[in-house]
Amino acid sequence: MNILVTGSSGFIGTYLLKRFSITNHKISLADVSDGINICDWEQVKILNPVDTVVHLANLSFVPDSYKNPKLFYETNYLSTLNMLEFCRINNAKLIFLSSYVYGHPEYQPIDENHPIQAFNPYAQTKVICESLCEGYNRDFKVPVTIFRPFNIYGKGQNSDFLIPSIINQAKKGQIIIKDDRPKRDYIHVEDIVEAILIAIESDNNLSIKKYNLGTGKSYSVKEIVDFVRDLFNSKIDYLCTDEIRPNDVMDTIADITTIKKDLKWEPKISIIQGLGEML
Repeated sequence: MNILVTGSSGFIGTYLLKRFSITNHKISLADVSDGINICDWEQVKILNPVDTVVHLANLSFVPDSYKNPKLFYETNYLSTLNMLEFCRINNAKLIFLSSYVYGHPEYQPIDENHPIQAFNPYAQTKVICESLCEGYNRDFKVPVTIFRPFNIYGKGQNSDFLIPSIINQAKKGQIIIKDDRPKRDYIHVEDIVEAILIAIESDNNLSIKKYNLGTGKSYSVKEIVDFVRDLFNSKIDYLCTDEIRPNDVMDTIADITTIKKDLKWEPKISIIQGLGEML
């Protein structure tokens, strides 16, 4: 199969390319590191035709989405629009990495039918991009698989994210956290990649499919801190400053019933195993 991957130099893309190296797929890359700006249609339209596009390229660090919202909206919207148009012209299917888009949950665990409630600029860009996917599927029958990963983690993740930050602090002997109460459903990057590989092989019959990616269990920040401290042999001090973030979501648990049924996928890497590998 001919596959185009955007964002191949990013966190998920790096893991995906390692897995592709042991398959027979023919892989093309469209990444800023290759000198290709997928927000520029003139550069996208001359790319070689493919069967499937795995669209990973996006800006994703939530605090930065508040500092530079225009860049986030432009980048995430235009890149997705161009990939959808590329798929339309080439009769290709799109696999789109969305995000947690449910806001403050009305119920737990959260299934794909839960109301969409973007609660920061980054999540809003993903909601907009999902709407684009729905439009291209409805009007042009572009097959789309949308993945909604909850909290991704794994070795090589940007140090600004929570788990790498905790581990880096632990290495220096002290962990300082602002608020250790919020609970999240953490999903390992290799389990994300496995879902993408399964979706590439599956036939969604010109439809649009939406799948949560999580484990069905949440852990508080304090529990993650405790796990990390237990994995170190040395003494690690801990301080929570109790700085409460306004409008913070306190708990998220993914209902993964649909993807288990449709794609026969389920997560394999436990939080303890994943943290151990990062150390």
